[in-house]
Amino acid sequence: MKKALLVLITCAISINLLSQEKRTISVKAGTVVPLEAMYNVRASKVHYGDFIDFKVSRDVIVDDMVAIPAGTIAKGTVYEAKRSSWFGTKGRLGIRMRSLFLPNGEELFFAYSDIYITGKNLTPISVIVFLCVYYPFICGTKAEMKAGYSFDATIASTTEIVIE
Repeated sequence: MKKALLVLITCAISINLLSQEKRTISVKAGTVVPLEAMYNVRASKVHYGDFIDFKVSRDVIVDDMVAIPAGTIAKGTVYEAKRSSWFGTKGRLGIRMRSLFLPNGEELFFAYSDIYITGKNLTPISVIVFLCVYYPFICGTKAEMKAGYSFDATIASTTEIVIE
């Protein structure tokens, strides 16, 4: 009786393992990944080298399978952060997308995918106001990326990933 039960359990486990076959698909270089910012980022609040989180906004489908699920976290790095300042100079914010981590732990790297946001340059107005009233405190506008800001990044190189 115990042997029969053991054989039955072993068969059930074997069938379950066979039905959960792992598949490998190829995510090609240049595949577009739609991303969106998870939170507001101001140039005056971040520094060079800070990591910024983004999420994949919708599933990326390859060969009729979800290769990169929506909600996957992607990382970018600040490469320029300059706040707006006196005499109307504009703020600047530059973020370079680095990679994303799939749920199975694999990392996919992005090709040259940068975000560059600038404020308005108010230097001419500031200079005119300064010359007329000696008031140099007009600043340019801030560089800010709002939560939900969306853009497309591309995969750098063809990568084989395992789908479970």
